[in-house]
Amino acid sequence: MALRLDQKKAIVSEVSEAAGSALSAVLADYRGLTVGDLTDLRRRARESGVYLRVVRNSLLKRAVIGTEYECLSDAAAGPTILALSQEDPGAAARLLRDAAAHFEALDVKAVSIGGHAYPAEDIDRVASLPTRDEAIAQLMAVMQAPLAKLARTLQEVPAQLARLLQAIREQKESAAQ
Repeated sequence: MALRLDQKKAIVSEVSEAAGSALSAVLADYRGLTVGDLTDLRRRARESGVYLRVVRNSLLKRAVIGTEYECLSDAAAGPTILALSQEDPGAAARLLRDAAAHFEALDVKAVSIGGHAYPAEDIDRVASLPTRDEAIAQLMAVMQAPLAKLARTLQEVPAQLARLLQAIREQKESAAQ
């Protein structure tokens, strides 16, 4: 079905707005997926905070102009599904990596993060990025480690003194008997 010009403008505007606020993007070829498979993929995307859209390549190329995902224009060929991570930089990559393992027809074309396009083989690297909560937990653990070690070290001095006094007491008691 042919789209009217106003419909095309709306799609370009919507995708451009989503790309402007996205943290990472993944392009995939969805050829061979059934409607049920795409519906399941969309449900998973909603649950993980990923913007997922089947978009024509010409409209995709127009929508990413002026965004950091302009580098994906070269990879836009054939049936394309666009996944944009809105909250977590690795969410779209995790979604499509897991979907590609589940749906063999899904083929990842390219990954983009920070304005750089990466080949599909790098999807595991992007998918392994920690979530925001995991990154904060790791940062807190790194910040807490020196303080915890200092506290253990300071606590060890009186503990050693107490053990030494206990040993002297036991030695004197055994010598007195």
